[in-house]
Amino acid sequence: MASRKSENNSRQSRIAEMRRADQMRDRRNKAIAITASAAIVAALVGFGAWVMIGQKEKKDAEVAAAKAPVDGEQTWDAAKLGRKHVDTPVKYEMNPPVGGDHSPRWMNCNGDVYKNPLPEVNAVHSLEHGAVWVTYNEKADKADVEKLAGTVAKTPYTLMSPAKEQAGTIMLSAWGKQLTVDKADDPRVAQFFTKYVQGAQTPEPGAACTNGLADK
Repeated sequence: MASRKSENNSRQSRIAEMRRADQMRDRRNKAIAITASAAIVAALVGFGAWVMIGQKEKKDAEVAAAKAPVDGEQTWDAAKLGRKHVDTPVKYEMNPPVGGDHSPRWMNCNGDVYKNPLPEVNAVHSLEHGAVWVTYNEKADKADVEKLAGTVAKTPYTLMSPAKEQAGTIMLSAWGKQLTVDKADDPRVAQFFTKYVQGAQTPEPGAACTNGLADK
């Protein structure tokens, strides 16, 4: 009788120990889970803060670039550039043109990359809408042309085409503004885009860059 009672006590003791062990394991697992969750939350908060800081720094850099003058750019008095719609050829004083009288129809400029030279009277209308026009001659390296084409293709209010008769290897034009560079990685290229794509020089900001003329 005493032996059976002892066995029962021993069994109950083992059960109690097992329960205590389970409880301790549960508490330990909960602590680990809480710690892990806190670490994840902290990481997410930190990442979110990093992203926000990165976005702010990028925005600040864009604002600074838009305010700073573009070294080496040429500027024409916008008030003296004609803006009439004409159906006759126009002789422009600069090549490529940066403004002046032009066709009633614009070239599509929603990141459009053209394989052939463009009618100037149509491209100028695109500039009036706030587009940046990238042109290049036969001296441009293929790699530079491809890099610029990639940039244009992902940037609304831009267009790109060859221009064999232009003096510069690579030229960027906006309404009343023009920049000549030799290479696509020239930092002024990005600045020109930032400053003049729908920039302050735009005579008709927000006007369409679609539903115009397309490449033949």
